[in-house]
Amino acid sequence: MADLTLETPARSGRLAGGALGLPSVLFCIVTGAAPLTAMLFNVPVAVDGGGWAAPAAFLLATLALTIFSVGYIAMSRRVTSAGGFYTFVSRGLGRIVGTGAGVLIALCYMIFTAAVIGVLGYFAATTVETWTGVVLPAWVYMVVALAVMALLAWFHIELTAKVLGVMLIAEVLALVVLSVAVLGQGGAEGLSAQPFNPVAIFDNPGAIQVFGGAAAGVALFAAFWSWVGFEMAPNYAEESRDPRRIATVATYTSVIGLGVFYMVVSYAFVSGWGLTGSVQAVSDQFAGTYASAFYPLADRFVGGWLTAVLELLAVTSSFACAMAFFNTGARYLFALGREGVLPRRLADTSRHHSPGIAAMTVTAFVFLYGLAFVLADPSTEGALLKLGTWSPLLGVLGILAVQGLVCVAIIRFFLVKARDGFHWFGTLVAPVIGGLAMVGACYLLIANRDTLAAAEDAPFVTAIPWVVLVVFVLGMVTAWYFRAKRPAVYAGLGHFTLELEES
Repeated sequence: MADLTLETPARSGRLAGGALGLPSVLFCIVTGAAPLTAMLFNVPVAVDGGGWAAPAAFLLATLALTIFSVGYIAMSRRVTSAGGFYTFVSRGLGRIVGTGAGVLIALCYMIFTAAVIGVLGYFAATTVETWTGVVLPAWVYMVVALAVMALLAWFHIELTAKVLGVMLIAEVLALVVLSVAVLGQGGAEGLSAQPFNPVAIFDNPGAIQVFGGAAAGVALFAAFWSWVGFEMAPNYAEESRDPRRIATVATYTSVIGLGVFYMVVSYAFVSGWGLTGSVQAVSDQFAGTYASAFYPLADRFVGGWLTAVLELLAVTSSFACAMAFFNTGARYLFALGREGVLPRRLADTSRHHSPGIAAMTVTAFVFLYGLAFVLADPSTEGALLKLGTWSPLLGVLGILAVQGLVCVAIIRFFLVKARDGFHWFGTLVAPVIGGLAMVGACYLLIANRDTLAAAEDAPFVTAIPWVVLVVFVLGMVTAWYFRAKRPAVYAGLGHFTLELEES
């Protein structure tokens, strides 16, 4: 049977073991990527930067993340814990670097939650106004959504998985219907293979913003942002029925499956509008002509009923995405609390064996973080263009940087601590390629953050790389303090694991 053990003295806090099967874990992961929200929000951004070559940006991201996943899966077979990236980096690069990564990634997921709740507020406000004429500020919908998330997080994880599963199936079906209709009718100007040419991302005269590297930075940011959350499988290890098998299947399925899906949908978008028409459609969307450039496509190729469905699902998909990020953020806080990095109360569970205190902490953080943006700009557009756009820049940079560290940790772990599991490609070449891809993506994001935020010299945007660095360093300083003053706590950092024993 499965038993939770520690390599150091026992800690408090235990999640609901055996609660999730493969479908439930997949629902929790893929809804974090939020296929419909990712497409409605990120495809226009990718077209804004890469022009009609946006599908190629999703192709490159698919390849990079698939290669990254090879070593990541090898590591997940050896290390099972709700700590995810925190645990992996701690095992491979030591407790000090691992603690820095853990604190940073926990912050990133809480910021992702707030960002997507902002997107939800925007789509909810515009949809309700379109359907009923009732005008309510976006923050009203944001507060309601956060309250529902907090309630769901208190209960058994299986309830959340079922809710997310229903929403996921609905949004995928809607996008499949639209894509089949567009491609089946040949789009606006016929079908072309040009949008899948990766070279066009770096030299595409159809891009709105700029050419060369900056255009690529915008397009690739949108692509990588669409996958955030794909790596969640190890975070649910303690609640899975077969952690090692489920982590492998769920991660590869989410990375490759989402990649193919994103490429098809983004290709349907540029084909439906036409290569040059897609760029103009995005420009019109950003000018406020319509809430999403996908809606006129649905009207034209399917009918108004699908547009109405997409408008509704834009809200539910955003909720599902934010809920998945909420869950992951809570599990990072739970793991950090259980090992003493953060207050141990965070490791207390509800009577449903969910990370109850950690979930309420995420709720409080997201509320205060979102409130700061609302006070600065209470408009509905502000919920999307500031909270929903600026915040992901910080979160994506943090998660890409940590993924780069994970690649280095995997290499060292299998060279030094687990030689019996070393494989020349899976634990060496693949992590090297994956790490280089993450470094490149970080560079492009930092270099083009003003363009991505559409806010030249905004203090928040300018400070993004420094915030990531400072949070990471604060985490490391915390670990240094424990090493000097509280060695018993230090010994357990990043070393909680789920040992699987057959009986």
